Order: sequence, then C-alpha cells, then structure tokens
Amino acid sequence: MAKITLEKLRHSYFDSPHTAEDYALQQIDIDWQDGGAYALLGPSGCGKTTLLNLISGLRTPTEGRILFDDKDVTHIPTDQRNIAQVFQFPVIYDTMRVYENLAFPLRNRGLDPQHIDQRVKKIADMLEITDLLNQRAAGLSPDNKQRLSMGRGLVREDVNVVMFDEPLTVIDPHQKWMLRAKLKELHQQIRHTLIYVTHDQTEALTFADEVVVMAAGKIVQIGTPIDLFEQPAHTFVGHFIGSPGMNILPCVVENSQIILEGHALATTATIDQEKIGKNGKMEVGIRPEFIKLAKTGVPARIGKIADVGKHAIIEAIIGNQPITALHVFNQHHSNLPAEGSLVHLAFDPDHTRLYVDGWLAMK
Repeated sequence: MAKITLEKLRHSYFDSPHTAEDYALQQIDIDWQDGGAYALLGPSGCGKTTLLNLISGLRTPTEGRILFDDKDVTHIPTDQRNIAQVFQFPVIYDTMRVYENLAFPLRNRGLDPQHIDQRVKKIADMLEITDLLNQRAAGLSPDNKQRLSMGRGLVREDVNVVMFDEPLTVIDPHQKWMLRAKLKELHQQIRHTLIYVTHDQTEALTFADEVVVMAAGKIVQIGTPIDLFEQPAHTFVGHFIGSPGMNILPCVVENSQIILEGHALATTATIDQEKIGKNGKMEVGIRPEFIKLAKTGVPARIGKIADVGKHAIIEAIIGNQPITALHVFNQHHSNLPAEGSLVHLAFDPDHTRLYVDGWLAMK
C-alpha cells in the first residue's frame, strides 16, 4: 500500500504541445492517502483512463511527477511499480482452476505454499467463490469471472495500489449492485489503496471515500459523495451527479439577493461579492430534492408529472425556464396538481446555490 502523489501532472498525445487545448490531461495536483478508496468519475473522453495509465506506468506524462510514498516513480516501468489492475473485461486463465488463478500471482513471487493456500482461501471467502475453487475458470458465469478477476487483483498483500478500470461495465444490473457492495466490504477488510475508474455515478458514490470528478481533461471537484451532492463546486458536477441532476437557471443578483424571473430566493449561504463583481454569467442551482410544492413561493406551471413509486418527478416552467422537482409521497399518495395547472414552488434556502461562469460563488 502507498500514498500516491500527483505533482503538476500534465499529458498530451502531441509530440510538441503548445496550447492548453493540446493537453488531454490538464495540470493535476493530488495526494491520495495510503489505504483510501478513490474514484475517478466523468464522461467518456474526460481523461480518466489516461490518468490511470499514467499512474500504472503504461504511459509517461508529458510534464510533472508521480510519487509512491514520496518515491518518484514517473519513469519507472509498470512491472516495477508493484501495482495490480482489474479491467473492464475479466483477465483470467480459462484453462486453470479458480484456485490456480488466485494462487498464480503469489507463486510467481516465490511465496510459501502454506501462506499461498491461506491467502487464496481468504480472498475466495471474501468474494464468496469458495465453492468454485476447483472449477475451471472457463465455465464460470460472467459475474463470477469478474469476481475472480477482482480476486487476482486483491490477492497480493504487497501491492502499492489496486486500480479498477470500469470493472462492472459488462455485468448485469443486479449482479453489479452485489459486486459493488462486495468490493466496498473488501476494502474495509484489506485496506489496500484502491482507485476506481467509472462513468457511473452510483458506482463512484457508493464505493469511494473521495471522488474525483473530471471533465475535458480537468479535475472539476474532489470531495466526498455528500460534498458533491450538497455543494457542487461547478454546474457540471451539479448536472452530472444526481438523478435527475441539479436545476441550473439564469438569474441576477440585486442587493445581495438572488432574483429568479423577478422573484427573490432566500439562501442561508453568503454570496461571494468578489466573484459577483466580475460580471460573469450568473445562475442559480438547486437540486430537485430541495424544491417543494407550497402555498407560497415562485409561481410555476406544471408540465409533466411522472409517478415513479415512492415519489413523483414534476417538470414545471418558471417564466420560460424549465425546472424539475421531486415530490415525495407520504404513506398514501397525495393528490398531485394537474398538468398545465399553476402552482408555487418553495426553494430550500439551505440548498440554494449561486454560480458565476459555472463556478460556485458562495461562502
């Protein structure tokens, strides 16, 4: 296990990059603590896999340094970085039994057979594949093949970091949920430093202690799952995290108040006047969970309503701006307004945010 430091790291696929646009990965400075669980989250093409390949040594960064426990490994080859990787598609030996697949990385290092046997059985028990140890890997179901692939990554005790590159993409939804929960449980037991790459927010938020949200080669925000949900540092994070995502609406600020379509919105946070003074594009952000139907508030017209069981997703219009709210049902489904009717929407002041040029402008 190791603390991982990325110091002024940048990468370009061009031989002679000149402008910021030439870099697939913009400057990154991160410290990941020994034994932590981290996720790299973002859409396809945002730089997640590039960053993972730099850490693993499959690519050498154009600029900057990579350190494991303060040792510079930037130019050290992959086989000397002491890492383990689990990929999107299971990497296993089909002709070997499950037991032999798990034992192989340990035998390669000349470990004591008794220790190997104990370690293999421990990891198999953690992954709930003990009853499969004598089966050939070729005959396993897709989810059990991925369990085995994870086990091969986790079986070594001497690794600096275990990296997962979208390992659950090919798994069906029910098994995906079970494997995600099992991986979280495994981390709590073995405490390896884990880095998990995904475009699936549910995977990232349920697995990681800290999530790195990326967009267009940049790190937009680093934070705990609750930080990303309640305090998005950028409108991209607000949109990307949550289902439905955060409402982002044009607004103005007058006398330190947020004004939406002529209506003042209360907020318990303090507006950053320095950022307001830059005269950038101002927007108010609020998640659908924090908008309620009320007797007073901002006037709106109901568009569509979708009853999804425990709550309804309400699509409405304020002025000419679309907005989404979640209406949580009580024990019995309460009456909902009809489509096209006029209502009032109350914004929770504790969760009403102001953004200037996409960035949070509140203290």
